[in-house]
Amino acid sequence: MTTQQLTHQIKTKKSFLCIGLDVDLNKIPNYLLNEEDPIFAFNKAIIDATHHLAVAYKPNTAFYEAYGLKGWKSLEKTIHYLNENYPEIYTIADAKRGDIGNTSKMYAKAFLEDLGFDSVTVAPYMGKDSVEPFLSFQDKHTILLALTSNQGAFDFQTLSVNNQELYKQVLETSKTWDNSENLMYVVGATKAEYLQEIRHIIPENFLLVPGVGAQGGSLKEVCKYGMTKNIGLLINSSRGIIYASKERDFAQAAVIKAKELQQQMEAILIHAG
Repeated sequence: MTTQQLTHQIKTKKSFLCIGLDVDLNKIPNYLLNEEDPIFAFNKAIIDATHHLAVAYKPNTAFYEAYGLKGWKSLEKTIHYLNENYPEIYTIADAKRGDIGNTSKMYAKAFLEDLGFDSVTVAPYMGKDSVEPFLSFQDKHTILLALTSNQGAFDFQTLSVNNQELYKQVLETSKTWDNSENLMYVVGATKAEYLQEIRHIIPENFLLVPGVGAQGGSLKEVCKYGMTKNIGLLINSSRGIIYASKERDFAQAAVIKAKELQQQMEAILIHAG
């Protein structure tokens, strides 16, 4: 999916909501555990109930890898179900990969070619040759970790190196890489005060923004400083939507929470013109 197609979906649905599919078997309704594939059954119900409110879904691969081969099969079934039934939906493999060139090439093939995700999250610590293999895929995006929402982000990301914070150097340097137009960036909602400076460096790239809701990030603040003329934002919510209920009404409860966010987004889009 191209950036233009993603923007079109946002304007059509009046939403820039991304729903994180971080499935923990200890948190889903007990009756689903009797299913042949409880993880996929849960994901399918959430997707079918909320796809009209979301423009993207983001499975965090750790929640699948933790269950071994069965979990990986559940991930494969989930992405194939999305691609076959809701091809307008943008898909993100939240894998946070990043390694030397040959290894990155294989990671990129696994997520962007074999599984068919539209994008994958990548850690930039190993630099250019660990990221460019992901960027080589046409009409696919690489979502680079830039300024994350966790407390430990301050350990390295905001340290000053040669009178400039490290995360800013990551942003500046990444713009020089091959096919950098295919880059998106992760910026945590709890770091909204940094967005104005980030937009000076990357004025048009899409940002994937976790941390709204459960982690205390403000949707209004993120949009105030991070939105572009082409929207340029994907706001992720995981726990606040998919675990809104642990009963048989979990999918309906997820719709209510997703609708609340979508309506806030629609109001922001209307106000922004």
